[in-house]
Amino acid sequence: MSVKVIPKEQQGYGAFNGGEIIENKPIGFPNDGGEGKPFSNLFYWAYAEARTDSTIGLHPHQGFEIMSFVLRGNIRHFDTKLNAWQALSEGDVQIIRAGNGISHAEHMEKDAVMFQIWVDPDLNRTLAQEASYDDYKAADFPIDEKEHYRIRKFTGNGGPLRMDAPGMLIYEIEYENDFEHLLENEKIAAIYVRTGLLKINDEAAKQDDFVLISDTQNLRIKSSTSGKLFVIEAPATLTYKTYAQIMAEKRGN
Repeated sequence: MSVKVIPKEQQGYGAFNGGEIIENKPIGFPNDGGEGKPFSNLFYWAYAEARTDSTIGLHPHQGFEIMSFVLRGNIRHFDTKLNAWQALSEGDVQIIRAGNGISHAEHMEKDAVMFQIWVDPDLNRTLAQEASYDDYKAADFPIDEKEHYRIRKFTGNGGPLRMDAPGMLIYEIEYENDFEHLLENEKIAAIYVRTGLLKINDEAAKQDDFVLISDTQNLRIKSSTSGKLFVIEAPATLTYKTYAQIMAEKRGN
């Protein structure tokens, strides 16, 4: 079993519009710094917070699947597929399947918070597809009640979010105290601690820590307080080379 905790202070950092939007990045771009690196089909993961109303202007995407999870407040997004602004609020999710090309803009209201997560679904295939996207409302995601915790399912195991990337489970856990949860076999679990002070498989973790777990199906949480975890289980092995792997090979890493 392997458990690695990456505190917020050791994650990557980014900012837009002179610091109007700030980001800590569990998995950043090479120039963002930080210990977290792309793995499996997870390419990029940012926690973004708006200090004031701010707009990230129109910019292009290709190939990747780009997901925005609204954790607090309100955002709006614009893309050249629909050619209109759409509103999202707390609990809502958007996925852009960038395909052969789409341009996109985002507006975050003051104090809004979101995850933006990029996934590599095999660019050799998706770059030949038409771009598409879906918006989902918070009520679209089913909740599985367990003893001492509950799971809000985004994709996989009944979650409605449609992805081209294979083998990914995305869900949120809200817990009251200690619990145990079974991870899928041959997966690597990436966990963002949204709230709480806890131990994950005997390793101490706190709010905004990023935790990677591999070579085990057991997720053991020890906590005397309630909390929230955002979890992605990604395949331990893929049948294709990812963009991150190809770039690392070119750099000689």
